Amino acid sequence: MEVLGIDIGGTGIKGAPVDTATGALLAPRYRIPTPQPSKPRAVAEVVAQVAQFFDWQGPIGCGFPAVVRGGVTFTAANVHKRWIGTHAADLFSEATGCPVRVVNDADAAGLAEMAFGVGKGRMGVVMIVTIGTGLGTSLFTDGHLLPNAELGHIIVAGGDAELWASDAARKRGKLSWTKWSRRLDDYLRRLEELIWPDLFIIGGGVSKKHEVFLPNLTVQAEVIPAQLLNEAGIVGAAIAGAVHQPGSAEIDA
Repeated sequence: MEVLGIDIGGTGIKGAPVDTATGALLAPRYRIPTPQPSKPRAVAEVVAQVAQFFDWQGPIGCGFPAVVRGGVTFTAANVHKRWIGTHAADLFSEATGCPVRVVNDADAAGLAEMAFGVGKGRMGVVMIVTIGTGLGTSLFTDGHLLPNAELGHIIVAGGDAELWASDAARKRGKLSWTKWSRRLDDYLRRLEELIWPDLFIIGGGVSKKHEVFLPNLTVQAEVIPAQLLNEAGIVGAAIAGAVHQPGSAEIDA
């Protein structure tokens, strides 16, 4: 099935058509900077521009940095607070003229990694941690997703984990990879105390630099870099967008 996957982030909105049977992008991804301020109507206009770029008429899946239930966004991580309580799926459907399904962005990345990346076939408890402007998490048990496992804002070192261990925190503090990896280790160890996963998959832009920080981690669980890198959000959004479409089946991972 072909679905347009769109990954909405705090700095950029990117998308591409995806073959949901293989996870392959059917065209090079197209990216537009996230409007500032990132209010609902402004973001919806950019989503429509991405769809128009591909002359898209079919189903769309969107990954969004928020808790999402029934198409409604209940939080607003790194986007404008007006998103809280907004029916994002309806807003994007109106803007694009297409059926749209919206899911948490970390859940989207997790769906991609579990279906087509390093998590494929992995049983037990798997936690995907996406590291970028913020911290995103998705949680799977024997391949089944627990939606909206938003653990990027737990308390670590006396404050919000995202302000302590995200890539934005590394850049903001001008931290070396070694110093930042200690912060990441603090965060993962706290997650391990809460969840006790069998496997951590580290995604987001920093996963490209995994060789400089993964050896410094001390958690008991296995820790490996994500495979799909920056394409994971697009692919996972498309997987979510395929669900409930004619001829599709419910997808766990």
